[in-house]
Amino acid sequence: MMAKRSSQVKRVLAPFAITAGLAMLSAGQTAEHAEKPITPPPSTVYMNPRAGADDPRVGLKGGLYDAGEAAFGLERLASLPKPPGFAPGNMAGATPGPMIETPPPATDPTAKTAETKAPATPPRPPMAMYGSVNSDLAFSGNHLFVGNYNGINTYDIDNPKDVKLRTSLLCPGGQGDVSVYGHLLFMSAEAMNGRIDCGTQGIPLPAGYVAPPPPPPPAPAAPGAPVARVPRQPPPPSPDRFRGVRIFDISDIGNPKQVAAVQSCRGSHTHSLLIDPKDKDNIYVYISGTGGVRQAEELAGCSGGDPKKNPETALFRIDIIKVPLAHPELAKIVNSPRIFTDTQSGDIDGLWKGGNHGDGTQTTSQTNQCHDITIYSAIGLAAGACSGNGILLDISDPVNPKRIAAVSDPNYSYWHSANFSNDGSKVLFTDEWGGGGQPRCRATDPMNWGADAIFTLTDRKLTLSSYYKMPAPQTEFENCVAHNGSLIPIPGRDIEVQAWYQGGISVVDFTDATHPMEIAFFDRGPVDGSKRAMGGQWSTYWYNGYIYGSEIARGVDVFKLVPSKYITQNEIDAANQVHFDELNVQNQPKIVWPSNFVVARAYIDQLTRSNALPSKRIAALETAIANYQAHADKKKAAQLKTMAATLDKDAAGAKSPADAHRMHALAEIMKNGGAANL
Repeated sequence: MMAKRSSQVKRVLAPFAITAGLAMLSAGQTAEHAEKPITPPPSTVYMNPRAGADDPRVGLKGGLYDAGEAAFGLERLASLPKPPGFAPGNMAGATPGPMIETPPPATDPTAKTAETKAPATPPRPPMAMYGSVNSDLAFSGNHLFVGNYNGINTYDIDNPKDVKLRTSLLCPGGQGDVSVYGHLLFMSAEAMNGRIDCGTQGIPLPAGYVAPPPPPPPAPAAPGAPVARVPRQPPPPSPDRFRGVRIFDISDIGNPKQVAAVQSCRGSHTHSLLIDPKDKDNIYVYISGTGGVRQAEELAGCSGGDPKKNPETALFRIDIIKVPLAHPELAKIVNSPRIFTDTQSGDIDGLWKGGNHGDGTQTTSQTNQCHDITIYSAIGLAAGACSGNGILLDISDPVNPKRIAAVSDPNYSYWHSANFSNDGSKVLFTDEWGGGGQPRCRATDPMNWGADAIFTLTDRKLTLSSYYKMPAPQTEFENCVAHNGSLIPIPGRDIEVQAWYQGGISVVDFTDATHPMEIAFFDRGPVDGSKRAMGGQWSTYWYNGYIYGSEIARGVDVFKLVPSKYITQNEIDAANQVHFDELNVQNQPKIVWPSNFVVARAYIDQLTRSNALPSKRIAALETAIANYQAHADKKKAAQLKTMAATLDKDAAGAKSPADAHRMHALAEIMKNGGAANL
């Protein structure tokens, strides 16, 4: 497949502005240098093949500002460097490590997961760190909010080709995941340097403070059990520290004001908004905390440890905030549900205990937290990527979610994030093997480790159908693993654009859950071609016709889809009719397409591509629609309805469920005369 597309691939050098920063490993993940080849058991389901050496992404020139680029089906429109306070050499607050100070050019165009017991090897040198790290994205109207370990940057995106920085909010405290609802902006904080007042000075140690002696080393782990780690000593308690979810009023978007700061025992690594259609007065925030448990001296009621010894442990739960929209300053945690409880025994640590699944399998993190929860209110469900398991929650009662399904996988190290298909029939989970800071897309890395796992969802049960991994092999110097993405609203297809850190951007079609395939990509050479450095795409999301990327090392990228053998202009045009007033990807919106001929032509192109209809039938459909648009009358309308009835009949014998759906959807548009007669 890759060789066939080579003539359509753009491969150029990229002389555009770039800055970089330090990324942090996800909870339960630590850096490791494993050289021994990995030979997992044969996969029980389909996994896409690795690309060959002729893939244009192989061998790209490295560099901060002048790396080579390869693109297929995507065009980069703009790139912006990180602003002062976030950029390399100009970062507010204490420097997390060495930074490279190279000014951007004037012109603009992240556990040892014990994959095998490898022989002892020298530790990797520390990664080069560039400024503060960009993280997740949120959208509202013509504004883009970019989370960062040092705060939030807000951009005007009226003209996606000419994005402008609107305001920068310096407020350190962890990766700074963001969400927006109306005039309220939400931000996660988990790191120990977060302050209630958003100060950049961190939390100074008390005068004369002496750190306690380290705890004794843990006993050797039993075979197959997770490797016990010496717990990190927490800093002394401070009344100034903040770990939880901040809420800002952005009525004046150029002057955000913090109106609430809801503290939690583990902080907020990520969060997800839940909008309950039955409750117009409140919204809810699900907190996924992955950090260590705070001392009770710092936040009353917090304690950790084994639930068998401490049933009140802050582990093995999520927290739910209720936010009164009229008085967001009154936001507070209203429940901390034990969503990992064994329904038979009642044990709150009822899911994966940690450890491997047998010879040649991953060592999977213990399920005592969720990393990300994607809420799909339209179907009343949420998908939780919860370290050692993927879970499904019934959210019909927002304050009391109920787990209705849980899956594990011997090829998964750390369940990281999830997306539903628009019809709710599939869930795509991701595995952040190596925590995001490791090179996990090398030619020797398994294609079902650090990959997407695609499940079908039927009668509220999850069934594994396939794996998908960005296919182009990356270098030893490039951190790469499955990360954050969103649906692209092409009707008739399930398509996701996804970030793979320094593996770039991959667009995957998972309409056929048993055979996902890559249909577009964008990649750059390594941030540094001679040593490990942190960079690449953290999140890439489609929003109102464009794809926005939060690039760790450089800032913000903007892309658009372009036609190829896998996507037609008609499909792009149909997608671009979808408009969101707001977008928080972890609060997944239901996509609804207009019933018009723009969408109809996308369905016709898909039926053509799959050979679902003879060429003469395709031509007749196109002609009938064109004639009706040129001059609508009763005779032409009757012809459309007759053809629609035939399509509905033919759908029963369609080659695939996807084609049957397309025929029915096309028929519906034709019966209605294209609604707006576009």
